[in-house]
Amino acid sequence: MMFRTDQPVALRRLDYAPPTHLIPSLSMTIELHPTETRVTNTMQVIQNRPSSTLFLNGEKQTLISVLLDGAPALYQTSEEGIEIETGGKTSFELRITSLCNPQDNTANKGLYMSDGFFCTQCEAEGFRRITYFLDRPDILSRYTVRLEGDQSEHPVLLSNGDIPVDTGTLPGHRHYAVYQDNTPKPCYLFAITAGKISYLEDTFITRSGKNVRLRIYVDEVGKIKRCGWAMDSLIRSMKWDEEKWGREYQFDRFDIVAVSKFNMGAMENTSLNIFNDALILGDDETATDSQLESIEGVVAHEYFHNWTGNRVTCRDWFQLTLKEGLTVFRDQEFSANMNSRGIQRIDDVTQLRARQFPEDSSPLSHPIRPDSVVEINNFYTATVYEKGSEIIRMTRLLAEARQPGGFHKGTDIYFDRHDGQAVTCDEWIKAIADGSGADFTQFMRWYAQAGTPEVTAEFAYDAAAQKASLTLSQHTNPTPDGSPKEPFHIPVAIGLVAPDGQDMIGTQIIHLTAPVQTFAFDNIPVRPVPSILRQFSAPVKLKANQTNDDLRFLMVHDTDDFNRWDSGQTYMLRMLEDMMDRQMNSVPSELIETLGHLVLKSHNQESDPAFMARMLSLPDISIIGQSRDVVDPDEIYRIRKMVIDSVTHKYRDQMLISYKNLSHSDISGTSGRAKGVRALRNVLLRYLDDPALAGLHFDQAKNLTDRIGALSVLIHHDHAETQRVLGAFEDRYLHTPLVMDNWFRVQAGSTRQDTLSTLQALLARPDFDWTTPNRVRAVFGAFGMNAVMFHHRSGQGYAFVKDAIVKLNTINPEIAAQILRPFREYKRYTPDRQAFMKSALMEIAQTPNLSRDVYEIVQKTLGAER
Repeated sequence: MMFRTDQPVALRRLDYAPPTHLIPSLSMTIELHPTETRVTNTMQVIQNRPSSTLFLNGEKQTLISVLLDGAPALYQTSEEGIEIETGGKTSFELRITSLCNPQDNTANKGLYMSDGFFCTQCEAEGFRRITYFLDRPDILSRYTVRLEGDQSEHPVLLSNGDIPVDTGTLPGHRHYAVYQDNTPKPCYLFAITAGKISYLEDTFITRSGKNVRLRIYVDEVGKIKRCGWAMDSLIRSMKWDEEKWGREYQFDRFDIVAVSKFNMGAMENTSLNIFNDALILGDDETATDSQLESIEGVVAHEYFHNWTGNRVTCRDWFQLTLKEGLTVFRDQEFSANMNSRGIQRIDDVTQLRARQFPEDSSPLSHPIRPDSVVEINNFYTATVYEKGSEIIRMTRLLAEARQPGGFHKGTDIYFDRHDGQAVTCDEWIKAIADGSGADFTQFMRWYAQAGTPEVTAEFAYDAAAQKASLTLSQHTNPTPDGSPKEPFHIPVAIGLVAPDGQDMIGTQIIHLTAPVQTFAFDNIPVRPVPSILRQFSAPVKLKANQTNDDLRFLMVHDTDDFNRWDSGQTYMLRMLEDMMDRQMNSVPSELIETLGHLVLKSHNQESDPAFMARMLSLPDISIIGQSRDVVDPDEIYRIRKMVIDSVTHKYRDQMLISYKNLSHSDISGTSGRAKGVRALRNVLLRYLDDPALAGLHFDQAKNLTDRIGALSVLIHHDHAETQRVLGAFEDRYLHTPLVMDNWFRVQAGSTRQDTLSTLQALLARPDFDWTTPNRVRAVFGAFGMNAVMFHHRSGQGYAFVKDAIVKLNTINPEIAAQILRPFREYKRYTPDRQAFMKSALMEIAQTPNLSRDVYEIVQKTLGAER
C-alpha cells in the first residue's frame, strides 16, 4: 500500500504555546473582484514573547507586498505562510497586500462565490485564504473593514459589527462600505458578503431596551416568503436566551445571509451569520417537519454562540467542544422548551446512538477534547458536538445534585470571568465547580478518554427482607489510542416502578464511580421493576437483567417518557437479535402481539401521536448492527422486514382504521399535535407498504412532509405509481433546488437492485453540480446511509462512493471527507465486504495530491486494528 509520501504532521494539544505576537487591531481594505480580489491588511502588532521573526499563516494567495513600519520587510514564503523578520521589535505596523481568486475557490473556505455573490467561511482555518494572519483562535482583534465592490453587481456590502460607519461611491460604478467591530474576536468569526441580495426585516427589543435590527438576506426576492419560520425562530431564541440564561445581545444589528454553497450547516460570525440556505428557507410546502425543526434548532444554535463561542471563545481548536458541545446542549434545551421535551430527548438520543456511538467504536474514535489531529476540519464530529452536549448535560446534573441552582450560578461565573477571552474546557469546569461546590476531578475523564462506557445492571429483590439492590459495573472497550480506561463518574438516574404502575421510588441520581458498585433500597414491600438511566442521564450502553415482561411493563407504565420508549427499543432489539442468532424464518408471536398492541393504542385519540410514531418504529439497521460481532446488512434487513410484514399481515385492518382516522384530524400547521399526526400517519404508511395507498397519500398531501412520506414508501417498489409520483414531484419542485435535494436523497435511499444505475443517471443531469455541497450530500451522503445498497455484496456501492471521493478530493476536500465516513467501521462487516471496502480505501490512499482532510481519515481507518 502506498500512502502520500509527504505525510502531514499531526498537531498535538499538549504542544500548545502562546503566540509570539498579538494583533490587537487591524484595518482591511477588500477590493472585490471575482478572480482578483485585492486585500490590503494593515495590522498593529505587539510582541507577546521574545522572537526575532513573525510567522503568519497564508494559503492560496498571490503576495504583492509586505511593509513593516512603512518599509519593505524581509521575509520568506512557503505553502503554509510567510516568515517575516521583525528585528525583535516589541510593536510595529505590518501591511500586507495580496490577491485571491474567489471564483475558483470550490473548497468554500475563505472568500468564495456562491451563485454570483461573495461570501466567506473562516472557521476553522479559512481566514488564511483571504489574507496573511496569525490564524488561531487565541488571537483576538478589533476589525475595521472597508469593502469595495461593483455597484450594479454587488449593491449590498456586509461585514461584522454594527451599522456601517461610512458608505459612498467610487469611480467606475463602484461603491464602498466601512464596518467597525470593536469587540475583540478571533479571525474565524470574520465574515463578509456582497451581492444582489434581498432581505426580510424585523426588530427585537432586548430586556434593557436596545432595538436590534434583524435581517435575513437571500439571493432572490421570491425566497423572502420562505424566511418567516427562521425569523420567528431567531426572535424566540433571543428571548429564550435572556429568560433562561440571562444573556443579552450586544450589537445594533443581527444579520443572516443564506447561501446555496456551504460545507456545513451555518456559521456564527459576530452580527453576520452565514447559513446553508437549507437551514433558513422553509415552510410546510418546501420543508418537512424534521427540516423545519432543524431550521429552528440551528438558527438558535448559531445565535447562542454569541455568548458560548464568540464572547467566550476557544484558546485552541482542541477545545472545540467548549463552544460546540455547550451550544448543542443549549439548542437542545431550547427545542425541548419550544416543542415536546420527551420527544426532543428521544430524537436527540436516537441521533447520538446512530452517529456518535459508531464513531466511538471505530478507528476514528477520539475524546471530546482530542489530543491530536492532522486536519482541523476533521474535528467537527458527532463526538465533539453531540457527545459533548451529553457531557454538559451530566455537568448540570452533578452541579444541581450538589446545589440546586448551582449550574446556572456556575455559568454566570463563567461568563463574568471570561467575557472577551479565549479559554479552555478546564476554565469552564472550574466555573461550574465554583458555582455549585461539586467535585469534577474524576468527571474530567469524560474529556480525556475516548469510547462509550458499557454499564451492566443487575437488579435483585429480597421479599423476606423487603429490600432491593442494584449492582452496576462499568467497562470501556479499548480504543485506537491505546490509552488505559479509568472508571468514569457516571450519574445514573433511576426509579422503581410498582406493579400498579406508580413510582415506588421517584427518580433519583446514583453515582457510579468505581468499576463495580452496589446500591441498596430499603422498605420495598413488593418487587418493583427498575427504570434505569432515565432521561438517558449518561451517554453509555446499558445492559440490564430485565426480563421481556419487565420491558413490556415499562413500555406501558414507566413515568419517564424516554424510558418508556427506550424499553420498547431494547425489547425489540433483543427480539431481533435472537431471531438473527437462531436464523429464524418466522416472527415470534410475542413480538407481533406487542407491536400489535401499539397499533391498537394508536386508535386512541387521547394518545400522543408523536410518541406513538416513535414507539412503533423499529430500531434502524445501523442501530441493530452495533450489537452484532459481524455485521451482515442483508440479514438485518431481512429480519427487520419480516417483522414489519408479519405485524402488518395480522393488524392491517387496524392500521388502516388508525391511518384513516388520523387523515380526518387537523394535520396542518406546526403545532406538536399536527406534527405528531403526520409522523404517525407516515409510520403506518410505511408498515402498510401499499403503492396504491402511497400514491393516494401523495395526491392528497398538503405539505412536503406527507409528499416525502409517500415517496419514501414508493421508492422501494418497481411500480407505475413510483414513476408517476417521482415525475409529479419533479414537475412541482424542479425550480426549487432545496426541495429537489429531497428528490435526489430519497432515490439514493432506495433498496431496489437498479438503485446504482438510477444514481448514475442522476449524476448526468444538468442540475447535479459537484460544487454544490447540498446536492452532493443528497446523493452520496444519503447513499452512504443506505445499508442495503451501499453494502451490496457486489462491492459496487463502495466503488461508487470511492469514485466520488477521489473526484471531490480536488474540488472540495471537506465534503470528500464527509462522505468517506461510512467506511470507518469496515472491519466489523462480513469478510467479503471487508475486502471490497479495504480495496476502495487503498485506492483512495493512492490518489495523487490527496488532501489532508481525506488522508487523515483513510490513514486512521486503514492503520488501526479494531
